[in-house]
Amino acid sequence: MEQAYLDLGRKILTEGNSKSDRTGTGTKSIFGHQMRFDLSEGFPLLTTKRVPFGLIKSELLWFIKGDTNIRYLLQHNNHIWDEWAFEKYVASDSYHGPDMTNFGRRSLEDDAFNEVYQNELAQFCERIVNDERFADEFGDLGHIYGYQWRHWDTAQGGFIDQLQDVIHQIKHTPDSRRMIVSAWNPEDVPSMALPPCHTMFQFYVHEGKLSCQLYQRSADVFLGVPFNIASYALLTHLIAHETNLQVGEFVHTLGDAHLYMNHFDQMTEQLTRSVRPAPKLVLNPEKQSIFDFDVADITLEGYDPHPTIKAPIAV
Repeated sequence: MEQAYLDLGRKILTEGNSKSDRTGTGTKSIFGHQMRFDLSEGFPLLTTKRVPFGLIKSELLWFIKGDTNIRYLLQHNNHIWDEWAFEKYVASDSYHGPDMTNFGRRSLEDDAFNEVYQNELAQFCERIVNDERFADEFGDLGHIYGYQWRHWDTAQGGFIDQLQDVIHQIKHTPDSRRMIVSAWNPEDVPSMALPPCHTMFQFYVHEGKLSCQLYQRSADVFLGVPFNIASYALLTHLIAHETNLQVGEFVHTLGDAHLYMNHFDQMTEQLTRSVRPAPKLVLNPEKQSIFDFDVADITLEGYDPHPTIKAPIAV
């Protein structure tokens, strides 16, 4: 399974188009690519580098809860979304610290500034955890994934719980071609800290197996895609668990699949490593609904990856 991901990385390095991007970092990219993962063969968490499964679990459960405030993530030692909330804070009239103009790029290029930046970010995160009022004001990221999944606003003033609805369809009309959840809400995109990269997903039931296809408009192949693969594989397992189905395939369809220029060396190093056996996912059998799962209810067996390969995130 993992070879499909490695083949994608190799293809972008050798055939990708050079493009500018929103962050100013620069990329190589291809447009339109698909990977397939048979979930019955093991859980598709990469083994050619360590991928922190704890972060994947807590982020997915955060989405499932419909939460959009980073406080829950920080309470679970998950810092994936810190920079986007911090960016909103430093742009506000309430921030009176050091100048953070272009802080994302400067923190990567200037060691002295990076120390200041990390200190300010750490203080921000600590305050989010300890000050609920501050978290309410500056920890929320807008109507991102969880909000759209669980609380899509309607023109009539109500809302649609897309995730609950799709689970109901899987249970009662499994041959439906409308088992879709969308995170891309054009009206809300301007107010989101980061417009959804994984924009919509669809389920398919056949011979007692549940498959999922994700369409991802923008795919950071080195840092983001390994998380996305594992996250949607986990979501498929959780919904299969609730609907009494086995798992089928996870199909990952990518729009702009790219490697940032400052990830080329890391991807090249990863391609030298051999694939190891995929781990096994274990879910707490006492939990029936996906809405009841906690981080401790989801574990892996047999995960033995190569070491972590660090790379900067482009904000």
